[in-house]
Amino acid sequence: MPRENVNDLMAFVAVARERSFTRAAAKFGVSQSALSHTIRQLEARLGVRLLTRTTRAVTPTEAGERLLNGIAPHFDEIEMHVDALNALRDKPAGTIRISASDYAIKYLLWPKLRELLPEYPDVKVELVLDNGLTDIVTERFDAGVRMGEHLAKDMISARIGPDFCLAVVGAPSYLRNHAEPQHPKDLVSHTCINFRLPSSGGLYAWEFEEDGREIRIRVDGQASFNNTFDILEAALDGFGLAYIPEEIILPYVEEGRLVRMLQKFSPHWDGYHLYYPSRRQSSPAFILVLDALRHRD
Repeated sequence: MPRENVNDLMAFVAVARERSFTRAAAKFGVSQSALSHTIRQLEARLGVRLLTRTTRAVTPTEAGERLLNGIAPHFDEIEMHVDALNALRDKPAGTIRISASDYAIKYLLWPKLRELLPEYPDVKVELVLDNGLTDIVTERFDAGVRMGEHLAKDMISARIGPDFCLAVVGAPSYLRNHAEPQHPKDLVSHTCINFRLPSSGGLYAWEFEEDGREIRIRVDGQASFNNTFDILEAALDGFGLAYIPEEIILPYVEEGRLVRMLQKFSPHWDGYHLYYPSRRQSSPAFILVLDALRHRD
């Protein structure tokens, strides 16, 4: 098979997986128009339409889905074998892609990786912000980060953070006109800042605990976000009460910019874990990153 045909097929796999010419072009380092031209040439050579293009999405046709399922695993296998050659190098090398929430990237991953990476210039780490529950195998990540209770049973995991707690906070400007809640049920009469769950599209029900019983409260307010740090900014601006990770709010509480409430009702959960398919154990670069991220008491 001519080399250009292989390159065209690789381009097709990228577009079909990304469901976007823009994202696939960014990965290939080419223009969107050049990639679109490549796909049109491939379709012309094969005599079938591979992709359905609309203003909102790019999806494989029946023929495209059949081709994707047939050739993509072979490209993945080639990539895996090339990565395995890194084991023969004197130093670990390669790119590790990790899917994680905004909080996990800022407080758990990057503080450790910024110490590690200068010592290993051939190791690259791509941290992709994802507050949902992405399938890391389908999306071709090397690993993901989730709280212990959300781990898939067929994955290997390693704890990378301590037990986790959320905190109810509000700005003094908000509390000047609102009495502090004394019980989680009081939150229904407060203006609160909601978190939109990317996985389901619903709003997160605030979770509390009393005498071993779980309490879930659905709150309401003017503002909702799908990013923890946007919720923090809205809380600091006095737009209502927020429920965000304890580690984030502590400096603001100490400065008097936020007031913490309902602490005795906030449960502690099993901390964050890095999880990954077992086949990634063979990569020296991955083992290096994993060891650096492990939580040590």
